[in-house]
Amino acid sequence: MVTLNQAAELQPDDSHHTSKVIVELRNVSRRFGSTLALDDVTFRVPCGSVVGLVGENGAGKTTLIKHVLGLLKAQSGQVRVFGLDPVTDPVGVLGRIGYLSEEPDLPPWMRIDELLRYVAAFYPTWDAQFAEQLRRQFELDSEAKVKQLSKGQRSRAGLLIALAYRPSLLVLDEPSSGLDPIVRRDILAAIIRTIAEEGRSVLFSSHLLTEVECVSDCVAMIRAGRILFCDSLDQIKQSHSRLTLRFANALSSPPRLTGALTWDGGGQEWTAVCQGIGEHLELAAEQIGARIVDQTPACLEDIFVAHSCRSLIESAQR
Repeated sequence: MVTLNQAAELQPDDSHHTSKVIVELRNVSRRFGSTLALDDVTFRVPCGSVVGLVGENGAGKTTLIKHVLGLLKAQSGQVRVFGLDPVTDPVGVLGRIGYLSEEPDLPPWMRIDELLRYVAAFYPTWDAQFAEQLRRQFELDSEAKVKQLSKGQRSRAGLLIALAYRPSLLVLDEPSSGLDPIVRRDILAAIIRTIAEEGRSVLFSSHLLTEVECVSDCVAMIRAGRILFCDSLDQIKQSHSRLTLRFANALSSPPRLTGALTWDGGGQEWTAVCQGIGEHLELAAEQIGARIVDQTPACLEDIFVAHSCRSLIESAQR
């Protein structure tokens, strides 16, 4: 298997790739025994965007990312990264990807300065000045050994390595899970700067929805191996809202409202997270004998929970 370091030795020139889609999965499925980890997944990462991939633990986020990296081969469907198959052409793909996982795999016996010199030898585009800037920003002691670093410091070191050769695509798989808020802030700031200043692409997997909401242009939600929705963050938030309905008479069970994903409440007043636009929802409310007494935007966490609950209900009914 070709490693990330081996692939970097033959890193191609980005100027030859003009495709507007950096990553594309088409109808990709993958099983592990009886478990369907990816179920007919179609997914894209546009050039110059941050795509947040959200889902519960075990939803399929890491499996999807392993297909992007060429570590797994799709059992059906097609995976293309920079227009190439990452399984059959790892050299053409991996040298242009910066990758950070929840637990960066760094040589424990190396000092930080040794680690940077070692990694720099594999990447023709390594930016030593930028690497030093990040080292200082992340407060990493150049003489400290990797085995002496805290989890947060190891994550910072891994992110430094992933960014310093200025890859075309940055892939982050739960990069801030278990880290303190300050380290998470630093990681997010580095991602934002990478996008804002250089127009590179990021695939960012996380179950921390507030982080995804802060940095993402597009969001895809995956559950039980299926993409439930994938759209721009603005469009997702504009198409969902939290509604409170009031009925003339008390209801013993949740009402049936077109577009409602989940319900909370009881009696004469019920609150729902809904998918749909304002006029459509007002008409739907009138048709069931209710009036809207409150309507507020739904945050990404509201939307995520609502779609998860709806998916569970639909699965139970099948």
